[in-house]
Amino acid sequence: MTTKSETVLQALFALLDTNKPAGSKLLRNATLPERIPSDGIAILRDGDPGRPEVLLSPATYIYEHRAELDLLIVAGDPTTRDAKFDLWKSAIGTALATDRILGGLCDYVLGDAPTPLDLMLEGADGIKSATLGIVLTYSLPVPSLTIT
Repeated sequence: MTTKSETVLQALFALLDTNKPAGSKLLRNATLPERIPSDGIAILRDGDPGRPEVLLSPATYIYEHRAELDLLIVAGDPTTRDAKFDLWKSAIGTALATDRILGGLCDYVLGDAPTPLDLMLEGADGIKSATLGIVLTYSLPVPSLTIT
């Protein structure tokens, strides 16, 4: 049986994958690659469902599951790198705005604004990166993640 958290994460991955910029790559729970594609790569990490808020009568357990999306862009010059980074941010924002409830699996999906970080590596092109938090709010009738 698939857990609710896994079902939600699969739906989020599918939504992001459908809307990613052309030529880029999206992975899930992968290690950082040795080579970053020229159009960028994002890695969705499962994150933490946290402890639920409990409502009584009827019992409802509300989770605010925080997944993370690592975004990495490499390009020869900063202007191109910034443009590709902005394209990714726009694609993620558009994806989340098109389906804020992931087809009814979530009560609401909200992405945090990324804080970009430019990494300069000796003898290599610079990397622009950021980690974006994505909060997935969903509820269950029991204090377990085993309900789909």
